[in-house]
Amino acid sequence: MDVNGTVAEGFEPVREAFAANFALLGERGAAVAVYRDGHKVVDLWAGTRDVDGTAPWEPGTAQIVRSATKGVVAAALLLLHQRGELDLDAPVGAYWPGYKAAGKEHTLVRHLLAHRAGVPVLDRPLTPAEAADPDLGAAAVAAQAPVWEPGTDHGYHAQTYSWLTGELIRRITGRPVGEWIADEIARPAGADLWLGLPESEHGRVGRVGPVEAPEAVGGLKTRPKRAVAEAYADPDSLTRRAFAAITPLPDENDPAYRAAALPASNGIATADGLARIYASLIGEVDGGSRLFAPETRDLARAEQSAGPDRVLVVGTRFGLGYMLHGAASPLLSPGSFGHPGRGGALAFADPETGIAFGYVTNGFRKSVTADPRAQALVRAVRTALA
Repeated sequence: MDVNGTVAEGFEPVREAFAANFALLGERGAAVAVYRDGHKVVDLWAGTRDVDGTAPWEPGTAQIVRSATKGVVAAALLLLHQRGELDLDAPVGAYWPGYKAAGKEHTLVRHLLAHRAGVPVLDRPLTPAEAADPDLGAAAVAAQAPVWEPGTDHGYHAQTYSWLTGELIRRITGRPVGEWIADEIARPAGADLWLGLPESEHGRVGRVGPVEAPEAVGGLKTRPKRAVAEAYADPDSLTRRAFAAITPLPDENDPAYRAAALPASNGIATADGLARIYASLIGEVDGGSRLFAPETRDLARAEQSAGPDRVLVVGTRFGLGYMLHGAASPLLSPGSFGHPGRGGALAFADPETGIAFGYVTNGFRKSVTADPRAQALVRAVRTALA
């Protein structure tokens, strides 16, 4: 497989790992970008634009990044806090009065970001068309009774994060979440990222689809643990119900789905776009402005939740909207923060090394938090820094 792009001196291990993902891990089409201290040191792409096609991946090819979107939306809420427009310790109902229903009146804003709100499921799932309507989605989570007392435990809000965060942003700013992110995050960072894909950008986005993982690579098993597999197979489990809050599963290649703005799951970005946003959270990018003040950066990665996750059935650690370094996380070092997309994408920043990382792919696996292709690239970055 021919790998296109450039790496700075010392980052050659990333090119080697990226090529190995195609040779050994069944990668079809992907890109990876890395910034260090605000300057790009890795910019690689290879394979096909579409998971089921032959047209080559090109510079600027974008893909849906699933839950890697959550980290960008977390940045929106933290920026509102930084600007004095949002109190993380205020009840959600202070901004969104209808949310106080069904035993949720004491839910705090930080509970939404830390996956402690207790509403990872909907008793009546939404159809893809309903999910794309922000009014219907907000009404559904506002009416939902929590499955645990808010603030007392944590479990990944895989789909409901969309309406919890999107409605809060809309209530505070008076603007649709995708529009606010475009104006206040993507444009200032110079990042190719959209939450609600404009028609003008359709031609840049590849088709995505499932790909099979090898049974093992280099002695490392790539299949999920039995308890995790059983949780996903059980229709009554919180795991299955959380991911089925939209039923049937949306067609991620449908232009109508891509045009919707679902903050939990359907952001579309280039690898460079993700990396540039995270680089702007920890410093200046190419001499431009930074998004997070240092105290906001540290707030983002302050641990809020840790231990067995009631939805993912593995141990997870969350800051305010971000996954933190841990056993289930492929991030770089204990001070890093970011978010994966289920079965593929990954983006994060590591303030201690000045690294910002973005990886996108058109081939999705069944893994949620530790895709072996992304892990291989992170290990290569770690080698380059050694």
